[in-house]
Amino acid sequence: MAGLSMSSLAISSEEVKDFICSSCEEQANADFYCKTCLKLYCGKCIQLHDKWFKKHSAYGRNDMKEWPVSKEVEEFLLKCEAHKDHKIEMLCDDHSQLCCTKCAFNNHSQCSKVTQISELTNSQPTGLEGLSVELETVLGEIKTLQISQKASIQSLQRTYKEHSAVMIEQMRGNLNTYIDECDNNSVGTSGGNEQYLKEEMCRSVLSIVNEFDNITTKELNEMKDEVIRIKESVTSSIHKCTTLHNDLSQFHELVQKIGDNKELCLIASIKCKHIIQQALTLLGKSGKVFNVQSITKHNVSIPSDKDVCYINGICVLPDGQVLVVDWNNQNVKLLNQQYQVVSHWDVNARPLDICLITPSEVAVAVNTSNIHEVQFITVNQGKLVSGRKFQLQHECRGIGHHQGDLFVTSGQELYKYSLNGKLICRLYQDRSAIWTVDKCAVSPTGDRLYIISYGLQNKLLTLARDGTLLATYTDPALEYARGLHVTPTGQVLVCGRWPDTVLQVGWEGQSKLANLATQKDGVWNPRSVCYSSTTSSIIVGQGGRDTILVFRVE
Repeated sequence: MAGLSMSSLAISSEEVKDFICSSCEEQANADFYCKTCLKLYCGKCIQLHDKWFKKHSAYGRNDMKEWPVSKEVEEFLLKCEAHKDHKIEMLCDDHSQLCCTKCAFNNHSQCSKVTQISELTNSQPTGLEGLSVELETVLGEIKTLQISQKASIQSLQRTYKEHSAVMIEQMRGNLNTYIDECDNNSVGTSGGNEQYLKEEMCRSVLSIVNEFDNITTKELNEMKDEVIRIKESVTSSIHKCTTLHNDLSQFHELVQKIGDNKELCLIASIKCKHIIQQALTLLGKSGKVFNVQSITKHNVSIPSDKDVCYINGICVLPDGQVLVVDWNNQNVKLLNQQYQVVSHWDVNARPLDICLITPSEVAVAVNTSNIHEVQFITVNQGKLVSGRKFQLQHECRGIGHHQGDLFVTSGQELYKYSLNGKLICRLYQDRSAIWTVDKCAVSPTGDRLYIISYGLQNKLLTLARDGTLLATYTDPALEYARGLHVTPTGQVLVCGRWPDTVLQVGWEGQSKLANLATQKDGVWNPRSVCYSSTTSSIIVGQGGRDTILVFRVE
C-alpha cells in the first residue's frame, strides 16, 4: 500500500461524469437520486418525478452518501495497485495488505491467513465516519507543515543574505580602521616618508582584500552550499506534502460517496488507514515500537587516542556512514557502514554533541571552561574537513538542527540560532539545578523539541516550536540521562545511566513504549544514541568503553 495514490482519479463532488440522468435523452449529469426508484435524475426530470411520486425521497448532491457508488469510485477501490488489470479480492492478515489473486499467489502463499473480502464484511467494522474525522485532522496538520516548510525556505534565504552583508561590512570596517590609522600616522611626515606610507597602505589594503577573498569567500560559499542543500531537502518534503495532501483530500471526498456497499466500505477503510499512516509517518508521528533482533559491538578507538573513549554524540549520514564524538580524546571519528574508523578530526576542546546539517555536513557542540563554539565539519570522499565555526556567549552542551534552525543547550537554557550564528531567541530556561537542559533533539517536522537533564531530575521534556512545555515524562531509568535522539519517523530514543537503559518513548513525550536494552544486554554508561535508516539499527555510544553497540531492529 506504500505506493497508493489517487492523483490520477478525479472524484470531485462538483464534477461526477459517470452519474447520468436515467430518464432524459440528453444524457445530462444527474443531480438527484431516488432510493425507491433506484434511479438518477437531472434537474428537469426530478420535477416530473416529484409530481408523480410525492412520497418518494430524492437525495441531492449534498447527500451523496445516499447515492449508489459511482463506477469511477468502484473501479478505483477494487483495482489492485500492483496488478492494474486485477481486482482486489482478499486481505492478508499477516501483512494487513489487500491483494488480488495474483498477489496472493506470488507474495502471500506462505502467509498464515489470507481471507476473502466477502467473508470479512460482517466481522470487521469499517468505521468510515471516524476515519473521515481523522482525515480532516491529518489534512489540517499536513497543511500546517507545508506552511512551516515554505517559511523555512524564506528564512534560509534571509540568513544567507544577512551573513553576506555582515561579512562585507566587516571587511569595510577593517579597511576604514586601517585607513584611519594611516591618516593619524602620516601627520608631519616628509615627502619621502609619505610615499613610503602610501605604498605600505596599498600593500595592506590589498592584503585585507585578499584575506576576504581567501577566507570570507570560502565561508560564504560554505553557507551558500548549506542553504542550497537544505532548500533542496525542504522542497522535496514540500512536494511529498502536496502529493499526500491531494491524496488525502480525494480520499476524504471518496469516503462520503461509498454508501452502504459493505465490501467497498471495508476496502476503502483499509486503504484509508494506510494513507493516514503514510501521513502520520511524514508528520513524524510514527507509533511503531522497535523490536531488537541482535546486538553487536564495534571498537572505535584509534592509535592516537590517549585514553579510553567516551562517545558523547552520534550522527548517521544518509549514506550510512557514522560520525561519533569522543569527548575524552577530543576528536570526531568517521566510521564506514561496517563501523570501522576511516578518518578522524582533532578538536581544540571537549566535543559534547553532534547533529546533521546536510547529507554531508554536521555541526559539533564544543565546550570547555573558556571555549563555547559550534564547529561545522564536512565529509568529503571519506575524510573529515573542518569548515567555519562561531563562538557562543554561553556553554554549548547539546545541539540539534531543523531546516536551517540550530538549537543549542547551555545546561540551563535552550536557545535557537540561525546557521550563521545569529541568536534568534531563548526558548526555554530552568535554573532549579545545574544541567537541567543538557541535550536536545528535534522532531522530523520541527514542531516539537525534546530536552533531557543530566542529574537526578529523571525527566524528558517535550516543548512546542515556541518553547511552550507540552509534556513531562518522569522515569527512574532516566537518571543521569545523556543520550537523546528522534528518528526520521518520530520515534524518541533516550538513554539513562542508572540503571543503564535504552528506552523508547512515544512521540507525544508522555509514556514509555519499550525498554530496548539494559545492562544485561551489554549496555554500560550509555551517553549517546542514534538510529540508522540505512541499516535499520540503533547505535549506542558508551562512556569508559572503546566500543559502540549496534542493535539491529525491526
